[in-house]
Amino acid sequence: MIRRLWKLTKGYRLTPWKSPYLRWRLETYLGIPAGAIGPGEFFRLIWKYRREFLRYLRWADRMAARYGG
Repeated sequence: MIRRLWKLTKGYRLTPWKSPYLRWRLETYLGIPAGAIGPGEFFRLIWKYRREFLRYLRWADRMAARYGG
């Protein structure tokens, strides 16, 4: 799970709120425009929806194991 998060934040590890992939996930899941997500909003949303986010990371791990990635 940590490995998947590491891959998703490649190039944005010190600023994960700028990761296009994570912003896209939040935008599609919550309906918030990606441009409106700053550092404070990002961490607030990740904390508020932490169970869903962890469930997504587990799912992404299973899909990567199944299909390679």
